Parts: sequence; C-alpha cells; structure tokens
Amino acid sequence: MTLFPLGDAALVLEFGHAIDDAALVRVQALAASLGRDPPAGVTDVVPAFASVTVFYDLARAGSYDQLCAELRTRAGRAASRPPFATTRVIEIPVCYGGEFGPDLQQVATQAGLSAEEAVALHSGAEYRVHAIGFVPGFPYLGGLPARLHTPRRATPRTQVPAGAVGIGGAQTGVYPLATPGGWNLIGRTPLALFRPAEDPPALLRAGDTVKFRSISPEEFASWK
Repeated sequence: MTLFPLGDAALVLEFGHAIDDAALVRVQALAASLGRDPPAGVTDVVPAFASVTVFYDLARAGSYDQLCAELRTRAGRAASRPPFATTRVIEIPVCYGGEFGPDLQQVATQAGLSAEEAVALHSGAEYRVHAIGFVPGFPYLGGLPARLHTPRRATPRTQVPAGAVGIGGAQTGVYPLATPGGWNLIGRTPLALFRPAEDPPALLRAGDTVKFRSISPEEFASWK
C-alpha cells in the first residue's frame, strides 16, 4: 500500500494498479471502516478500483501526520481481511446481437470466433463488480475472458440505449441510462440497473458477482 497527497485536502491510499479481487477486498474493507468510524476531520471517502481517496479538513484532523498514521493503521487492518466469503450473485438477462448488440460480430471476428461462440464465452463467465461510476449505477465488471478483450471504439456513439451491454478493453459493463459511450455494444438487458425511486437506487454494488443469461428477442419484449 502507498499513501500520497492529492492537493491540500485529500489523501490517496493505493493498493496496486491491477483490477483484481485482492485489491477490491482491501479497498472495500478500508472504505467500510472509514465510513463506519471516520477519523477526526475526514469529510468524504471515495473508493475506486484499487485505491481509496480520503478527503479531510485539516483544521479538524489534529495534524497531517496523525491522519496519515491513522489511515495507515486502518489500511493494515484491511490487508488482513479474508477474500470474499459470501457475495450477492445477480443474474442479468441479455439479448445478444442484432439491433440489441450491433458490435457483436466485430468483437467476435476480432477474437476469431463466431457470434454464437462469442455469446457463449461472454455469458459463460462469472464477473465481479469492481466499481460503480461514470453514470449512476454503471458497473465496471472484471472477469471478461481474455479472448474477448476489445479496444474501445475509435469514435464513441452520441447515444447508447439504457440496458446496453458493452465491452471496453478488458472489462464489460452495462449502461443503466441512455448516454453517450465508446464501448462495443454486444447486447442489451431489459433489467433496470438504476431505479431512482428505490433505496438504494443502483441494483449492483462493488463486490457483487454478476452472471449474464442469454435470452431471445421475444423474452426481451415480454420482460416486465
């Protein structure tokens, strides 16, 4: 773990640079600890893929050195947390290809696969939610099979429909809202990932396990 300042009112605790379960466990453990019992002066805690950014008010923190020492102690405790023992498993139905996934064939061709083989590979894997961001409820999923890793589009789309399932580099994700986006679209889910009237509004959270299930256009159309 490394700790370094971000301007004059924030510190970053970094647990490496890889998007993997080991970093995620430490990030979530530290963020939870700081959320439950924030040290004096801490005003906000922002977890990311492999780091936690801590915002603070130095006038209430005692001293910079004291705050750093406390954060290092908390990070050390987080390092001893065991790997995920239990996790929520969320199944997401996806209609792949055609109008739902206009980039599926391109992704498959790049991988040397048929469209059907690419769908089987994508839907047969198990994914971990490493972060929620970009727009409310957007899950960044690790675990994409290496053969499906695909660079982002050179020219982003100005409008991606809500529910679109995409691949961007080594990750896959689901657009919960209609928004511009540069990931390769391979399918779409009828499942709402962001529900502003509910608490919490985001269906997924960091640490969840996600599995995709291939469905037909008819099932997509009949989804309620």
